[in-house]
Amino acid sequence: MTGALANIVERRPRIYLAGPEVFFPNAVAQGETKKRLCAEHGFEGVYPLDNVIETAQLSLQEIARRISHSNEALMRSCDLLIANCTPFRGVSMDVGTAFEIGFMRALDRPVLGYTNHPADYASRVRDGAQNTHLEWDAESSAADIEDFGLAENLMIAVAVEDAGGTFVTHPAPADRMLSDLTGFIRCLEIAGELIRCEA
Repeated sequence: MTGALANIVERRPRIYLAGPEVFFPNAVAQGETKKRLCAEHGFEGVYPLDNVIETAQLSLQEIARRISHSNEALMRSCDLLIANCTPFRGVSMDVGTAFEIGFMRALDRPVLGYTNHPADYASRVRDGAQNTHLEWDAESSAADIEDFGLAENLMIAVAVEDAGGTFVTHPAPADRMLSDLTGFIRCLEIAGELIRCEA
């Protein structure tokens, strides 16, 4: 991460806003809220749905490809990333968000992450194995469970910690598990500290 923010002069640093919010019924409103909070902290928030993609006469596969390429272009235009790593549709984070973390790390850009679930990754996996709506085959049941006391899979947690120094965990109310923004705001504060250190 050293020097990754050093070339930012006389403009607001751009933050790519990664997370499963794009699937929410109020996806646009959620993105606008995050962008407003970014502006209040001196950043420009960049949300995946900022992309305008013409879909007429395109196959579903081609639409998917254009969304992927457009999101990669947005990430390249950003100085850092904040990811909502709260478990989504399972015991772990949204897989597209996990890819975006790796993409930005490969670009050597700072990455910050937060989760609104208080339990660590291994505890969630063990709880998931007991959950009646998840089916585990014999191989899965016998496989080791990664247990390092981290909030997420080690490749995600370490990438975030190495890039920003903190993986923010905030125990949100159950009815706001995915949408609570307390951890996001803390990430913005940490991002501000990173910028000041690089200045």
